[in-house]
This record gives sequence, structure tokens and C-alpha cells, in this order.
Amino acid sequence: MTTIVGVKKAGEIVIAGDGQVSLGNTVIKGTARKVRRMSPGGRDVIAGFAGSTADAFTLFERLEKKLEAAPGQLTRAAVELAKDWRTDKYLRNLEAMLIVTDGTDLLVITGAGDVLEPEGGVAAVGSGGNFALAAARALIDGDLGAEEIARKAMKIAAEICVYTNEEIVLEKIASA
Repeated sequence: MTTIVGVKKAGEIVIAGDGQVSLGNTVIKGTARKVRRMSPGGRDVIAGFAGSTADAFTLFERLEKKLEAAPGQLTRAAVELAKDWRTDKYLRNLEAMLIVTDGTDLLVITGAGDVLEPEGGVAAVGSGGNFALAAARALIDGDLGAEEIARKAMKIAAEICVYTNEEIVLEKIASA
């Protein structure tokens, strides 16, 4: 349970996530890093996850391998990952969702085999995802930049969702 939000605006893409790790109704850790930067093939990719940590790391590794096989082709790598995730006996049991960007595309990848490019430059997943999504959509047409929108959306989600805290990890990348 967590909140991850991605915002694409004015030549910048940001992915932000909270740091809370919960086990049932108990907070286990408040400073986890659920947003990470990877550089397969020398090109930066940012990924954020909601769901099981071990499952998400497995998916990060798989995505990295897909990107090494198809350098500079995030959408292709994401589709290949989603296909494997849906059809592989082991992978299909993984419980996580990813938001990824390479500075060009902002994508949501799910275990149902979905690779989605959100409308309006905003995506969110996790227990507080709908709160962050609504907040970011309300702010996207204003004067704020992508980073400010993501921070405000995460703050709003943290005020509403008990599985989201205000320990925000944020990574940004210039749009290609």
C-alpha cells in the first residue's frame, strides 16, 4: 500500500512516491524508496512502484533486462514486461504496479497485461493513487511545474490515505 504519482508538464516528467511501508494496519517503515532511477544502456529511466516490495524489485530487474535488449525503447520494453508478467507462471502472481518514464513516455504497467499512457500527463497508482490523481489533475492546468504538482498531490493523498505518508521521494527527468 502506497501512493505513486507521475506528472508530465512543460518539458519535465516527475515521479514521486511516499515512504510508508505497512503490514496490515501497522507502519513498519516510514522512509522506504519506492521511486528509483536506473540507467540500462546508458539512458535514464525512472520507475515508481506500489505493492509488494519484493515483487516490485523483481519487476524492476525484469524491466531493466528488457530495456537492455531494446535500448531507448521504453514502450516496447514495457509491453514485453507486461506480456511476461501476464503469461509467466511465476510472474503472474506478483502484486505490484509500476509507473515508468524515460523522459519521453509516461507509462503505467500492471500485472493484468496493461501498458497505459495516461491522458493529461498525470498517472497515479496505489492505495492513495486516486487522491493523488485527482489533486494532480486539478493542478495540471495552473502555473505550477511538474515537481510542485507532484509534491502537492502527494501531500493531499497523505492527508487522506492512512497507507501514505509525507516522506516523499521524487525523481525528475527532462522530457526528450
